[in-house]
Amino acid sequence: MKKISMALVLFLMGCVGIPENVQPVDNFKLEKYLGKWYEIARLDHSFERGLVRITADYSLRDDGGVRVLNRGYSAEENRWKEAEGKAYFVKGSDQGYLKVSFFGPFYGSYIVFELDHENYQYSLVSGPNKSYFWLLARSPKIKEETKDRLLTKAAALGFDTNKLIYVEHE
Repeated sequence: MKKISMALVLFLMGCVGIPENVQPVDNFKLEKYLGKWYEIARLDHSFERGLVRITADYSLRDDGGVRVLNRGYSAEENRWKEAEGKAYFVKGSDQGYLKVSFFGPFYGSYIVFELDHENYQYSLVSGPNKSYFWLLARSPKIKEETKDRLLTKAAALGFDTNKLIYVEHE
């Protein structure tokens, strides 16, 4: 029993780890990050498969954490799908390193590793490993040169940008 408990603890700790060469941004200001973000591009995952017009809305929780509301439209099912979660800082609140949960006690990393520090208009986000990647922006479209610069950085860090899915917002 003790071995199983230890294995579970190690597994769960690994889910909030940071991928190699990825550094969370410093000087992170949660109050500027709150609000609606549009998913511009992502790596494929079953929980978003087939969805378009995907957004993430972040707001404060009463317990000091962050309420996460992910929303996307399924044309196949002709309906909106939503998932509500909660997030908390892993280290300090000035670092873009949070743990997020949509399923009870299970948390995964939410690492902001690139951010428009001045206006908070775009961000690059990773999960616990490099198979989780999102490019987010405050509007459904992003300037091509900005997108290219961000994706070049992601590719240099080892994210497979050739497999990105670009999200439709119309």
